[in-house]
Amino acid sequence: MRLLIATNNLKKREELEALLAGLPVEILALRDFPHAPDVVEDGETLEANAAKKASETARACGVHTVADDSGLFVDALGGRPGVRSARYAGPDPTSRKLCRKLLSEMESVPDTERGAHFRCCIAMADPAGRIVLTASDRVDGNIIREMRGTGGFGYDPVFCHEPAGNTFAQMSPEDKNAVSHRGRALQQFRRQFAEWLKHRRD
Repeated sequence: MRLLIATNNLKKREELEALLAGLPVEILALRDFPHAPDVVEDGETLEANAAKKASETARACGVHTVADDSGLFVDALGGRPGVRSARYAGPDPTSRKLCRKLLSEMESVPDTERGAHFRCCIAMADPAGRIVLTASDRVDGNIIREMRGTGGFGYDPVFCHEPAGNTFAQMSPEDKNAVSHRGRALQQFRRQFAEWLKHRRD
């Protein structure tokens, strides 16, 4: 079967493709569907945004579609930027803009109170727009005081994964995928999807 990954974020798509590798599906990108809608992610939760993006894109493109929404939840900021993580630094946000704004806002927060977690929610819709699979997971860490590393995207340069002692931006894609919120959620999704494919063939 064909499966469309509903994201224009190249690095996010590459992560998704790597974590779905080996499944009996043809992976498609939004560039394969010039008429794909630009879905407004205006939900109040990550789950709502992932489901909306998957559903609207699937209906418009006529193909099974998987979408995700992720957010960074910072304890000292009352959970912000949260569901609005991508829009935290205004239009056309770059990783540098997002990190700089976050570091500026947290400048006076002591090291002992810089806890945070990433969360990822995934949804898959059939061509009629019905949600048929969902998955979610999280990873805990701390916000450091300066950007470190050149890999990843978004807030990865300032999010330190304590067991590794590195930011996500300092980790290889393979190491990051093994522990990240998106990696964990996708491993759940992969298991569910493989079972779903099996029943679909039976």
